Amino acid sequence: MKEIEEPEQKSDWERCVEFHGHFCGGLTIGYKAAQYAIKLLDLKFSEDENIVCICESDSCGVDAIQVMLGCSVGKGNLLFHLCGKHAFSVYERSSGRSVRLVLKPYPHNMNREESFYFLQSRDPEELFYVKKTKIELPEYSRNFESYICDCCGEETAANYIRLQNGKKLCLDCYKDYNRFNV
Repeated sequence: MKEIEEPEQKSDWERCVEFHGHFCGGLTIGYKAAQYAIKLLDLKFSEDENIVCICESDSCGVDAIQVMLGCSVGKGNLLFHLCGKHAFSVYERSSGRSVRLVLKPYPHNMNREESFYFLQSRDPEELFYVKKTKIELPEYSRNFESYICDCCGEETAANYIRLQNGKKLCLDCYKDYNRFNV
């Protein structure tokens, strides 16, 4: 009888690259941030909403956060506070601990390949400032009742419905009132 071989275990980096689709400096930033958060907060992959990450950019690094920490938009524990910064606030609900990791400035006179190898060759401690989180830990995600938009007929979560002229409208159909936008 032929012996069944165990499938080869992929490294965390390989899983991040596979999920993202290619390797790059941006993915490395998220990978190193996730490694650092795991070390600082003694984290395990989040099967639920115990770990929350607020990303301050929507760049490549977010994919590594998803793979490494188990944070995702659908699960409600990956949130965006878009400021254009390579910064990640990571919270652990059960302990109340949190950390904000902010990418330190590094030489930008490198091409993409040089930048990638620079980031890959550094330990997370060399790449990130460790700061206190600025944003309070968000509440757990909620489930909302849905309504049918009176204009387009599409079902929309209650927290995104607007009332206008006695009708329930989704954000696409709602005409915002602002006398300064002409």
